[in-house]
Amino acid sequence: MYLIGYMGAGKTTVGRLLAERLGWHFVDLDDAFREIHGLSTADYIRQYGIEAFRRKEKYVLEDLADAAPFDNVVYATGGGYPCWEDNMECLQELGTSVYLRWEVQDLAKRLMLTDLSERPILQGRTEEELIEFIRPQLEAREVFYTLADHTLDAPGFREDADQIMADQLFALVRA
Repeated sequence: MYLIGYMGAGKTTVGRLLAERLGWHFVDLDDAFREIHGLSTADYIRQYGIEAFRRKEKYVLEDLADAAPFDNVVYATGGGYPCWEDNMECLQELGTSVYLRWEVQDLAKRLMLTDLSERPILQGRTEEELIEFIRPQLEAREVFYTLADHTLDAPGFREDADQIMADQLFALVRA
């Protein structure tokens, strides 16, 4: 299962919760990128730029799927992964994809609770600036995100949102 969605959508947190509950493996593509390339995604982007990062990121998931072809894996992709070249088509061929969909203002609130220095394109922005940045980018990415096999609408900005989404995904998998 491949979790897709914008930065801060909870792909990693929801993915870990779901994998633990199912007894499946969990793979965060940002962590895998770090292991393979020796730099965090943020450091790689700072050093080489976003285009170079996207070219490298493209093959991380495919290499992992080839190296460890487990059926019972939850993958958390990067927010832009599905939007680069034919990545969404690759996800569709590899397995089930789920779009974790949030409202723009809720994404901004969630992102404000994180370390924005780990997200170079967001670093130093206020919540209002985040909303203005996220809105057009999310609209452009929706074309790709909505190609997912399933869309899971977030319950809004609340403390237990990730757990609620993990529970909904668990029910989806078990259905």
